[in-house]
Amino acid sequence: MNDVAVNSKRFAVQVPIRFAHCDPAGIIFFSQYLVLFNGLVEDWFDQALGVSYAHMLQTDKVGLPIVHLECDFRAVTRMGEMVNMGLTISKLGNRSLTLALDCTGPDGQLRVAAQKVLVFTSLQTHQAISAPSHIRQAMERWLSSSNPSENRS
Repeated sequence: MNDVAVNSKRFAVQVPIRFAHCDPAGIIFFSQYLVLFNGLVEDWFDQALGVSYAHMLQTDKVGLPIVHLECDFRAVTRMGEMVNMGLTISKLGNRSLTLALDCTGPDGQLRVAAQKVLVFTSLQTHQAISAPSHIRQAMERWLSSSNPSENRS
């Protein structure tokens, strides 16, 4: 399987910014974006791909750790706001997946842009493995589907 460079289809969810996400000033603490982005990936697997993220980890013993991460923090996000968290595939490789992630505020202003590279691993050996065929096929189906590119929950 060859690497596939893509960046058109977008998965998105609406997320409320809660007290637990924020510092004492009521502004989201930067590391919470990583927690929210991980939740976005789980939602994408479960909702858009039809692949249970929990089953992948717990039963299939396949992990998807971050091996590279870049984040640009553009604007403040405050407690009580409803933000739009989005995900697109930048590159689909044999063992890795590069995702472009973003968070925009209710005003449409970009708050954070991130890119992360994830690698499929065996949770038994902790070595990189090829993307399981059912997961890669689900990603390819999602990319080629004609459904609306934005999903909201």
